[in-house]
Amino acid sequence: MTTPLWQKDSTAESTTDDWVHRFTVGDDYEWDRLLLPYDVEASRAHAWGLHQIGVLSEGDRERINDALDALLDAFEAGGVTVTPQDEDCHTVIERFVTEHAGTAGEKLHTGRSRNDQVLAALRLYLRDALATIGAQTATLTEALCDLAERHADVLMPGYTHLQRAMPSTVALWALGYAESLAADLSALRHARRQINVSPLGSAAGYGVPVLDFPREAVAKRLGFRDVQTHATAVQLARGKHELAVSHACTQVGASCNRLASDLVLFATAEFDFVDLPPEHCTGSSIMPQKQNPDVLELVRASHHRLAAEMQSLATGPSNLPGGYHRDLQLTKAAVLRSVQMTSDMLTALTEVVRGVTFNPEHTRAACTPDLLATQRALEQVAEGVPFRTAYQQAAVGDAESGPIDPVAVLDAYETDGTPGQERPDLVREQLIPHRDWINEA
Repeated sequence: MTTPLWQKDSTAESTTDDWVHRFTVGDDYEWDRLLLPYDVEASRAHAWGLHQIGVLSEGDRERINDALDALLDAFEAGGVTVTPQDEDCHTVIERFVTEHAGTAGEKLHTGRSRNDQVLAALRLYLRDALATIGAQTATLTEALCDLAERHADVLMPGYTHLQRAMPSTVALWALGYAESLAADLSALRHARRQINVSPLGSAAGYGVPVLDFPREAVAKRLGFRDVQTHATAVQLARGKHELAVSHACTQVGASCNRLASDLVLFATAEFDFVDLPPEHCTGSSIMPQKQNPDVLELVRASHHRLAAEMQSLATGPSNLPGGYHRDLQLTKAAVLRSVQMTSDMLTALTEVVRGVTFNPEHTRAACTPDLLATQRALEQVAEGVPFRTAYQQAAVGDAESGPIDPVAVLDAYETDGTPGQERPDLVREQLIPHRDWINEA
């Protein structure tokens, strides 16, 4: 087994039982493979900070940078990875840099702990991941706007309680979800801003004695908006920052969940409102006729998985005293699972939305005259009849027979955002304030 960074005697074998090592490491090493490039980036900035205060000479810093370059090359080529024996990516980095930079490498961990080191890498990763998720959310929003424009003025029933309620349109259905997703971008942006603060210099949670580490300058170098001033605040933020990210992802998941649920329902033979792209469906091993909407069903289920991760982040750190505790290690996997699931979910749903087509004949045929009851009541109101009286008369009145006229139905609406008055341009305008941060992905 690789000698742990915390081993007192580097020449001695680890005294930790193998099962203890397996239990404490868990699957953390797998997640650290995602974080290693970001840990390298933070290590480079940390070395710069140590050079500013005289701990590293210019030559030391150059040797460390060369070693970090070599490590990234080896990692990307598959020659270096993080294994269970390594425990984490921090061990891999320190060992590699020491082997390639000698004494200079031994100085790299000066003034930092794995506690602030992992948080720096994690926040850098999440900053990029949230920008990517933001871009994917905007892309899905655009795809829904395109879907609305492809099906302009296509009548379909609107539902409450899964019962036909009032006239709607395919465009109105699509743009409702588009606007919901556009609003979700604000939650993603807020979470990204919240986590974009530097923990470096807090070390194990109580600061660094003797050395006046240039925390603000290092934070600026890494693109953080600020530092967490009090060292003790850093570990208290663990779980809370991750919860903010997970909550934002769950908000996106909620929009995707209901969109996927609608499409699964609309694809049934009983509705037959939509044709799903066959390349995004699967079949049955026993029933040859089946085309199953598995992608949409997994998108629908992803929201519940996201909610579970969010719950673990809300409860896991609770009741812990101040400072670091190993319980907090589990927050890393929870938030990383959240961002990965969200990204996969958005990719899948966007592909389906781009390929789905509605069947206008079927959606219009489902718009029976009873859907016009509210319109009939309001027409009487326009003639001076009190609404409750008009409501009661419309409830017992004879409905027209035969199909309804789509043009007449849509002409009854004048307000933006109602059937026939859809505004995909306004939804697209809601994306504009987010272009600066989602384009950073």
